[in-house]
Amino acid sequence: MDNNKIQPTLLGDILAKYKPKEDGKYISREFQDYAYRLAIDLDDLAHKSLYMRLAKNTPRGLLDAARTFALDAPNARSKGRIFMWKLRELKSKLGQVK
Repeated sequence: MDNNKIQPTLLGDILAKYKPKEDGKYISREFQDYAYRLAIDLDDLAHKSLYMRLAKNTPRGLLDAARTFALDAPNARSKGRIFMWKLRELKSKLGQVK
């Protein structure tokens, strides 16, 4: 027998590295994960439900463009406000503003 073979990692060992969120809520859909990461990137967890709604109902290309613009702003006091401003501007160019 050859003892130099690499043993596969057990699934339980992999899952033990990940801990559920402390607040008892779970992310079950891709748009929820995107929205949560967006709220973290913009340092705006207080408005994560807004980002959830946007991620569910807004084309991803618009969200990504506004996100990139907000993250590239060097001296922004509120990246969330810059994100929303840019998103509104992008939507108005496409005629999607209600």
